[in-house]
Amino acid sequence: MEIYRTKAKKLTGTDYKEIRRNALASYELIRKRTKRRPYVRSAYFSKEKIFLGLFWGHLYEKNYRDQRRRMKLFDCAIELIQKSKLDPVSRENPNRSKELLHKFFGISPDDELFIVQIKENKRSNQKWLISIFPDEKWG
Repeated sequence: MEIYRTKAKKLTGTDYKEIRRNALASYELIRKRTKRRPYVRSAYFSKEKIFLGLFWGHLYEKNYRDQRRRMKLFDCAIELIQKSKLDPVSRENPNRSKELLHKFFGISPDDELFIVQIKENKRSNQKWLISIFPDEKWG
């Protein structure tokens, strides 16, 4: 398993509102670049677009504590998607055979391991950021 070390720091903040405001400010910078669906380009997938819309819907299904942990890693995850050329762990989605799931591993500057999950539709070849989460098994 190869791990990408990011230079982007985790988002700062002590309470949910502050961290959410910082994460949405980072997202807003990305969203403003296009009139349509927000995306970032991935180095691993030969500069193909990774759409970000599913991530926020998935995030808001979680409780506030979990949302806070995941949002803190937003900038680190975006850097990992944009710059990492390391191979992810890829497998077919067990619930839908038409999808592939890619797990990228990264370490923030303060040595916190995190995982970025990207879903790929086999037919349309579209890729979506699904989830960002810290790995509790580390350290």
